[in-house]
Amino acid sequence: MTSTPLPQAVLNQLFLEAHTHNAWQDKPVPDALLHQLYDTFRMGPTAANSCPARIVFVKSPQAKAKLAPALAEGNRAKTLAAPVTAIIAYDLHFYEKLDKLFPNAPGSRSWFDYDEQVAFTNAFRGGTLQGAYLMIAARALGLDCGPMGGFNNDLVDELFFTGTNVKSNFLCNLGYGDSAGVYPRNPRLEFDEVCKIA
Repeated sequence: MTSTPLPQAVLNQLFLEAHTHNAWQDKPVPDALLHQLYDTFRMGPTAANSCPARIVFVKSPQAKAKLAPALAEGNRAKTLAAPVTAIIAYDLHFYEKLDKLFPNAPGSRSWFDYDEQVAFTNAFRGGTLQGAYLMIAARALGLDCGPMGGFNNDLVDELFFTGTNVKSNFLCNLGYGDSAGVYPRNPRLEFDEVCKIA
């Protein structure tokens, strides 16, 4: 397969005209679309194909009520109004699945399981990458995104991941945005402020 540049309209939808959304249309996101979203973003690369992200799509009224106490006051109303809130998390014991995910290197779990800090670094890095892939895939599939911090990680972990090795990273509201809740575009740093070509 030979890659070619994508049309400008695609770049606009994914990046250049996309915004973080804070208000939402009353339009549900079908479960089938969430399955399609996962099947799309899971293909993004991670170290040793480790795929450490774990996602909870908070959608039902009961799950929303469960999440609500962990949200910062400024994020509560918009999150409860969103059709779906994805809890993007990472599995500290991701290496337990490497025999399946990276079979071309038998014993690859030993690259990570010998040290908790090494495992954490790789789980957090890979899980964060997959969270970014999720947002790009969501936009590609016609959804809007509202990524955020502003919540109690420890409480989310207690409420949704008790008894596991999974830890929350960030939240991302998903749905069909209401443009009335979009803030004006903030500036970005210029190339020379952040980049070098060596």
